[in-house]
Amino acid sequence: MNTFTLDVVTPNGSVYSAKEVELVVLHTETGEMGVMAGHIPTVAALKTGYVKVNKTSGTEYLAVSEGFVEVRTNKVTVLVQSAETAEEIDKDRAINSKERAEERLNSNRDEVDFRRAERALHRAINRIEVAKFR
Repeated sequence: MNTFTLDVVTPNGSVYSAKEVELVVLHTETGEMGVMAGHIPTVAALKTGYVKVNKTSGTEYLAVSEGFVEVRTNKVTVLVQSAETAEEIDKDRAINSKERAEERLNSNRDEVDFRRAERALHRAINRIEVAKFR
């Protein structure tokens, strides 16, 4: 099977790189997208979710925030605000983040930024779900 290279980049630099990738599954704003070697060049907006990476050596999962994906014939670049592999996720910290976000959303204080709290809740839930793929 043909393979390609995958790079996941955040504002802090490259956080994940893999060669011999057979398939990448991403969550775009318009739905789930699978990419294999030779895919037509594409740029798409990503929503918070996971990236499934099928390599010749096995499958890995990454929790990613919103961002973009650039697909070229033999390379896929994921540009996001944050990303971490399932193994890197501190599940207890993610659970605490989820609880804090829920508390903010359930409060009636005027100073709470509800949109920010909703995004934090969504990111925390995503991290908890991806941690299950360890």
